[in-house]
Amino acid sequence: MLSLNGVTKKFGGLTAVDNVSFDVKEGSICGLIGPNGSGKTTLFNLISGVYPLTCGSVKFNGVDITKLKSHAIANLGLVRTFQIVKPFNNISALENVVVGAFQKHTNRTDAEKVAVRSMEMLDLLKYKDIQPQHLPLAIKKKLEIARIISTEPKMILLDEVMGGLNPQETDEIVETIIKINDTGMTVLLIEHKMKCIMKLSEKVIVLNNGAMIANGEPEAVVNDKEVIRAYLGDDYDVEDN
Repeated sequence: MLSLNGVTKKFGGLTAVDNVSFDVKEGSICGLIGPNGSGKTTLFNLISGVYPLTCGSVKFNGVDITKLKSHAIANLGLVRTFQIVKPFNNISALENVVVGAFQKHTNRTDAEKVAVRSMEMLDLLKYKDIQPQHLPLAIKKKLEIARIISTEPKMILLDEVMGGLNPQETDEIVETIIKINDTGMTVLLIEHKMKCIMKLSEKVIVLNNGAMIANGEPEAVVNDKEVIRAYLGDDYDVEDN
């Protein structure tokens, strides 16, 4: 479904993403991990059209999206969240999700039906009339997921949606991702919580200093010596992470 070939991004003399190639299979959940500053979010920005590539190509569903802008990529069904949630605080939670639904539905009634359905899937309807500024972080993160799935995408990119959450909230987000994936939606997620990556991912990709150092099944990746050295550490234990 998603195919990267030689994706590279340079900022002046700094190579932030270095010749990265991988595929994400339709209907799968794929994890993207690596140390802070390894190029994960930059890679998301390249895939989603926020930054232009220096070289390489990105294809989505067989369509070359390398030079497309973010809105055009979203129209094809590939959408993403951002690390820092920035909802519209002056409108209700429901209206925030309706904004996403307007991507496909110009009619307000139709858009609201899609938004309600998205919020219902994520157990958010109880918050629909509350402005996001009054909601806890975990609910804001679920609200952003509801907003992007209300665009009725084929694939979502999730950027550290579990960051800053306690164990119970993290478990709820994990179950949310499973529920979304069960509808057939493909997921690529950046995450530091390895226990979640191990539970969710069919495949794990590891970046270090902008380059891909591993790509495979979770169990093989966490036992890879280069991954242990660059990211996990010799004392790594999945149960503690």
